[in-house]
Amino acid sequence: MELTGIPFGTTDWSTIEPVPHPGETGTAYWRTCQFGGIRVRLVEYSPGYLADHWCRKGHILLCLEGQLDTELEDGRVFTLTAGMSYQVADQAEAHRSSTVSGAKLFIVD
Repeated sequence: MELTGIPFGTTDWSTIEPVPHPGETGTAYWRTCQFGGIRVRLVEYSPGYLADHWCRKGHILLCLEGQLDTELEDGRVFTLTAGMSYQVADQAEAHRSSTVSGAKLFIVD
């Protein structure tokens, strides 16, 4: 990832309207900003959320609140709590997210 052509700026995430993305169960609410080729999101998962697809896009993800379980297609499961992050490259390992209690994430991809 190369960050070029992006002038200094601030983002008030509370002013960005959340867009619902239903999962297999529950809903993810995305607040999204685009900076050149970089997408930055503040995502809130409702309790009981389970993604409806296997994601192959790379991300750097920081868990801000709650608990997030990330399952890899090979069956491994990783649990993030507030202050933990993960990173994965595009097309590296398919993954999907779920949460029992809900979670708030900051994601760069």
